[in-house]
Amino acid sequence: MLWRRMSEQQDFRHELEATLAAREEIGQELEPQLVDRFADRIEAEIDRRAREAVARQRRPSQPAINLPLALGSLGIAIPLMGIAGGIAKLPGIIAVCVAIVLVNFFWVVGGRR
Repeated sequence: MLWRRMSEQQDFRHELEATLAAREEIGQELEPQLVDRFADRIEAEIDRRAREAVARQRRPSQPAINLPLALGSLGIAIPLMGIAGGIAKLPGIIAVCVAIVLVNFFWVVGGRR
């Protein structure tokens, strides 16, 4: 990254030197166009850097693992599955699993707002 910035700075320095050299050669008639062209180049570079900075800030960070939620879900799932399995057998276990998945899903989705 540092190397790229130094390279960009060198490119601008060379372009500025070329613009100044051309300015001396072309005379006063075309000087405003030359200066405007260089100013447009600088503005475009500033816009590009600003877009990059905004894009870096908008990148979603890796979702953090919610350890208390995971441990709590497992802690409550074990006795609930035991009770549901003893009373309602397989359909009860499936109902408990679905309920826990839905609770976790809505917790995660609700936390993003």
